[in-house]
Amino acid sequence: MRRFNGIASLTRTIAASVAGCTGQHQVFQAAMISTHASLNSNRRIADHFGISNASVARGVAGTVFFSAAASSLRQEAYAENLLPKDVVLYQYEACPFCNKVKAFLDYNNIPYKVVEVNPMNKKEIKWSDYKKVPILKVDGEQMVDSSDIIDKLFQRINPDKSIPNGDEESKWRGWVDNHLVHVLSPNIYRSPSEALESFDYITTHGNFSFTERLFAKYAGAAAMYFVSKKLKKRHNITDERAALYDAAETWVDALKGREYLGGAKPNLADLAVFGVLRPIRYLKSGKDMVEHTRIGEWYGRMENEVGAPRVIKA
Repeated sequence: MRRFNGIASLTRTIAASVAGCTGQHQVFQAAMISTHASLNSNRRIADHFGISNASVARGVAGTVFFSAAASSLRQEAYAENLLPKDVVLYQYEACPFCNKVKAFLDYNNIPYKVVEVNPMNKKEIKWSDYKKVPILKVDGEQMVDSSDIIDKLFQRINPDKSIPNGDEESKWRGWVDNHLVHVLSPNIYRSPSEALESFDYITTHGNFSFTERLFAKYAGAAAMYFVSKKLKKRHNITDERAALYDAAETWVDALKGREYLGGAKPNLADLAVFGVLRPIRYLKSGKDMVEHTRIGEWYGRMENEVGAPRVIKA
């Protein structure tokens, strides 16, 4: 997003971008439950180890299942410890790049606080040399740029995996940043009524005073209606809705019949597409997109997978 002066620049910016360890008693309880539920499998374990004595077989079975339960709990505790403990997102509510980050956090069950930045004075991020959003503070560390933030968080919670690079997943993540986001602004500001609808959403969810909200809604909507025409020309868009529908169909084609690009579960590309579309889903442009393309089923599955926002209320 660009630096801006005044509400017109503000609207262009929005549009362009638009605990602890497990107790031993829990391990013991889990092991006992597993052992009790598995008494009928004692004979299979005895056969496997060549044990004929029933008492010895039961002892081996208990040890096996105790170890399995303890191992499972250790893995859960280890995964829990990899998650960030203190996460704060500095954002604009309607910013597609901010929503990319939120989709990742929500899907990975990472609770976070939200600080809504006032785009007119940005007082909430005066502490940072970086003057754009999103900014994510993770256990005191500043992270910037949506794709870089997601890469760092992915690596942190999946230390045994590498970031996808040069494959299908990274290709479509790039498509989101370099194409899909540029189709959105000409659509949500396509007409005066749609521009007003969009700015009503932005100012209702944004950090505005009453006066700023009124000014931003009407002056901003008028400004962005005209700015969107320039954006159309810049990105060689002749028909806004056709471009949006084409992007949606292109994404569905990329799935190749799979539930998600990631197969049985969403990958980073799925989360990126879902994230940038989430702010427009229930605006007129988003409703038209779902009605006139095949993307609705995938989007519905993603809503279920990502779930409700994990925002921590202040």
